[in-house]
Amino acid sequence: MSGPVLLQWNGEAFQPANRHWARECDKRFVVGEFYTLAEHNDRSMNSHRHYFAAVNDAWRNLPEQYSGLPFAESAEHLRAYALIRTGYCDAHTIVCSTRAEAMRLAAFIRPIDAFSVVDVKEATVTRYVAKSQSMKAMGKQDFQESKTAVLDFLDDLIGVERGTTQRNAGAAA
Repeated sequence: MSGPVLLQWNGEAFQPANRHWARECDKRFVVGEFYTLAEHNDRSMNSHRHYFAAVNDAWRNLPEQYSGLPFAESAEHLRAYALIRTGYCDAHTIVCSTRAEAMRLAAFIRPIDAFSVVDVKEATVTRYVAKSQSMKAMGKQDFQESKTAVLDFLDDLIGVERGTTQRNAGAAA
């Protein structure tokens, strides 16, 4: 099946939005068959660009105390770190037989992905990988929720009032 079809609700039925979509419906669907309709809301490109501008702004304004830390290397590193710390991540856990073994495993895993966070607790190693925020991977609502969580986290990290990074990026855009 191909991507979504643009339809318009007329109060009684859904109709193709224009001739192009009518032809597309004729190609894809059989008259008299039943199809499941699911709402699809595209994300705003303005919101997407604003978010990345805000993250970049936060990265440029990181306090000196964070220089040299892995997440301070680039705006992309900072975004991945913030996604992980706000729970928008996948976690993979390995239990080792000793703490020394866990430390060796963590040292081996860390360089595999510079954007992941590897944590050792006792003899357990957990690798956290940020979820993708691509339009394909994350829908409008999840993106907006993750955007808000990340920007709030960054405001806390920088030590400014929540909403500051978002407002400043909006003013610059």
